[in-house]
Amino acid sequence: MHFFKTGVEGLSALLGAVGKLTILAMIAAMLYEVAARYVFGAPTLWAFDISYMLNGSIVFLGAAYSLRKEAHVRIDFLSQKFPLRVQQLLNAAVYALLMAPITGALTWVAASKALKAFQTGEVETVSPWAPLMWPFYSVIAFGLFAFCLQFLLEALLYLRGEKIPGQTPDDPHAAPES
Repeated sequence: MHFFKTGVEGLSALLGAVGKLTILAMIAAMLYEVAARYVFGAPTLWAFDISYMLNGSIVFLGAAYSLRKEAHVRIDFLSQKFPLRVQQLLNAAVYALLMAPITGALTWVAASKALKAFQTGEVETVSPWAPLMWPFYSVIAFGLFAFCLQFLLEALLYLRGEKIPGQTPDDPHAAPES
């Protein structure tokens, strides 16, 4: 369990850090586009494609990290009325039986799409720049895979009573680590 927890949390943290850097890359690309368009009168061919690809990448790279840090929206107005152990078991069941299978299936679809795009050399057909699509699809697949693993880890932590719903890992009042 310790190896799995360390690996998944490390992967989530790494992808979260890459997502943060991707935000900076998107800002730089958009600033360049604005300067090229309005200062030099020479807009780029790639700005729109880069903006949607980087924005999508940020979402999927940060998903597992956000789950780990309890940053996703939590609808718990009913479950918070239950005893702590029932809340933990309910979260474990939802994560293991609903969320992990859904993100696992989405990972499979995204990975299949990335592989097909790689094999066929798929490009963005609407764009005059026509970038290859497999790198973008691969980021989506990898981010979803990490999200699925984080759901499984969270389910195990709730099941073992090592996590309290709504408390972040950095919270000094959180449940003790195993």
